[in-house]
Amino acid sequence: MKRIAPLALLALAAPVFAETQASAWPPKLTFANGTEVALAGNFAWDVNHFDADGSALENDHDWRRKEFGVALKRKGLYDFTAAYDFQSDTWMDVALRLDGKGLTGRDIGKWRIGQMKLPLGFEGNTATRNGAFMENSLPTQAFYEGRRIGIDWALERPRWLLNAGAYGHDLQGNNRGDSQAVRLAWTPWKESTHVLHLGASATREHPHAETNGLGVEIAPNVRWRAKPEASLTGTRLVDSGTLRDVGRIDRRGLEALWIEGPWSLQGEYLRQTTHRHALPDYRGDGWYLLGSWLLTGQSRSYGGGNVANPKATGKYGAVELLARYSHIDLDDAGIDGGRESNWTLGANWYLGSHLKFQANYIRADARRGGNHVQPEILQLRAQLYF
Repeated sequence: MKRIAPLALLALAAPVFAETQASAWPPKLTFANGTEVALAGNFAWDVNHFDADGSALENDHDWRRKEFGVALKRKGLYDFTAAYDFQSDTWMDVALRLDGKGLTGRDIGKWRIGQMKLPLGFEGNTATRNGAFMENSLPTQAFYEGRRIGIDWALERPRWLLNAGAYGHDLQGNNRGDSQAVRLAWTPWKESTHVLHLGASATREHPHAETNGLGVEIAPNVRWRAKPEASLTGTRLVDSGTLRDVGRIDRRGLEALWIEGPWSLQGEYLRQTTHRHALPDYRGDGWYLLGSWLLTGQSRSYGGGNVANPKATGKYGAVELLARYSHIDLDDAGIDGGRESNWTLGANWYLGSHLKFQANYIRADARRGGNHVQPEILQLRAQLYF
């Protein structure tokens, strides 16, 4: 009961909160020249229950996210965002974006400088508040490059969009090196309830050597692994181990999204190739496919090349049922990193614009070396965001 108490209290308060939150959140200050300053937050409390099947997974309940930030913008000219996750003690987006049309009178795209997500794939670029499932799929966890400091350019047209950038390390001082990334998407249908998005992306990373506290230089290395799509465990059922003497990492992605009224399908294929100086190249890949049905009739929101939570219209909001299959393969070049396939069933309840409840059931199937485990996982989440 202690584990589910925060979720139960939010559920009891939800109907009242949903009626009042629209006018109360987010806190915002508007100046005479149109400049706006607003607070932003994303707080999620999770409960995980495991039928471990010998996989060392342990039940837990805790905060998953405590994201808090500030946004400063003047519509049509610029916006600045700075956010920090106090649960994981990491910086999130800290970036200034300039609108080329507002500054020059011509639509030459939008430029962004600071720390941001690299434009690789679809799911990895979806905001944490907008995830259809509680956790990203296996291949996204393993292969997505994450946030880096750099400069980024995005150009969107009615039927396509292009995003490219160059990046270095992150604000935590990790991931030393340089990366280049590009993402191109074709959107022949882009209406409020009728969307088709097809895209491809690629990054090239050159990791740099680092010097430890003893003055010893450590050659570039990388490690590919994924949690079993569960939020609060540190256990990985598939893991390549640390690969050393890395010269270059190439990542590739294909993505697709279809929305038709309350129905939608979304899928991705991700692949990485690790080029090592004195050893064979190591490759890993994976894919997922998810389906969604909003039984209350709304549609998943789409804009800027990605999805957002549906608008929770009506007194009782929006209710969504989902299913996902994901797969990852980390066996290559004599390395037993393992293979894993997961089935996930999900249910989401959106109340107003800032409150969301999620439930996920996962059936995992992982083989690594001579080990074969099939844990079952039940997850619950209460999420407040603004």
